[in-house]
Amino acid sequence: MLVYSHDAYGLGNIRRMLAICEHLLAEIPQLSILLLSGSPMLQGFRLPKGLDYIKLPCLNRGATGEVAVKYLGMGIEETVRLRSQLILSSAITFQPDLFLVDKKPYGVKNELADTINYFHQKLPTTKLVLLLRDILDSPEVTINDWQKHGYYTAIEKYYHQVLIVGTPKVFDTVKEYNFSAIIAKKARYCGYIKRKPGLKTPTHIREELQLSPQERLILVTPGGGEDGYELVDTYLAAINLLPEANLYKSLIIYGPEMPVSQKQLIIQAANHNPQVTVREFTDDLMSYIQAADTIVSMAGYNTVCEILSANKPAVIIPRCHPSQEQLIRAQKMAALGLFKVINPNNLQAEVLQNALENLSDVNNPSLNMNGLSNVKNYIFLLLTQTSCERQFNYEKNPVLLPVP
Repeated sequence: MLVYSHDAYGLGNIRRMLAICEHLLAEIPQLSILLLSGSPMLQGFRLPKGLDYIKLPCLNRGATGEVAVKYLGMGIEETVRLRSQLILSSAITFQPDLFLVDKKPYGVKNELADTINYFHQKLPTTKLVLLLRDILDSPEVTINDWQKHGYYTAIEKYYHQVLIVGTPKVFDTVKEYNFSAIIAKKARYCGYIKRKPGLKTPTHIREELQLSPQERLILVTPGGGEDGYELVDTYLAAINLLPEANLYKSLIIYGPEMPVSQKQLIIQAANHNPQVTVREFTDDLMSYIQAADTIVSMAGYNTVCEILSANKPAVIIPRCHPSQEQLIRAQKMAALGLFKVINPNNLQAEVLQNALENLSDVNNPSLNMNGLSNVKNYIFLLLTQTSCERQFNYEKNPVLLPVP
């Protein structure tokens, strides 16, 4: 199985794709996965047995949404051409039974077009599956973008299934994004991804952070951290306003992509507050979410799924630019009573302090959290179908698989 992870911004996509890959490898015997990713943090995660990866040159999406080269001294078109050639050569050599594509049917800047055409022309038994999170952007922006880039046509022509890791109870992806009847027939709502327990127990984490039995732990996580400084800075001001502030301990995991100057400001502020601990990154965030009494975070897909999995009260401050994805998710889930949400345009220390003081118990509306098992079931059926087709074709014509 070949997996393409869209990684132009933050850690969200690679964390989600690794969780899916890990579950597939645990549940499907003899499965082997080759992951294609440009994430600079890929080596920081534990990789499951049976998975290897090819590191693509890094791209980065800026505040305006434009994609640029992150490290190499090359132009964007040259870098995308290099990535595209690496992806195609991997597909030709690896000959996957299934190609799982994250988010964009043609990849970043159409870098998958040649690979998709190769499968269509030379290896048609390979199943193409598009994986979509619950919300991409506002319906207006998404529909315009998909029409502009020919994504609807790509799905209709090339893809066998569209797996949506969400539920229409929160956001009706098929309806909101105006999927055609052909695409709607290929779409499957799988539910949200329930994360497995972390590697450490809450007791272990509380001992690690030296919490007394009376102290409450607040975990603050702005995802990858590239645009998380305002959230963290406001939080540091808000906790000073809490009554009995000495009964709260804070762990801030500010993210590896936060600019160095902002990291230094946060570290300096934490050094002046013995109730605050800061860290850059953990590959075991779930352990800290389970140990926390309260979470303060953005509304990224993975963090939201982890909070739901642990059934924890949370104050959510969604990102609003360049995509409306997090804002829509936060508003929809707040309407279900899952979280308390603060609009980032109204983010002030007093507002955050009030939200923390008045958090109610979690209202779990029985969301479908079976995303991993449902994704596995659909993919297993397609893998089995490919295997049968190739065996049948080989028996009819016992020659090597085609090459370009």
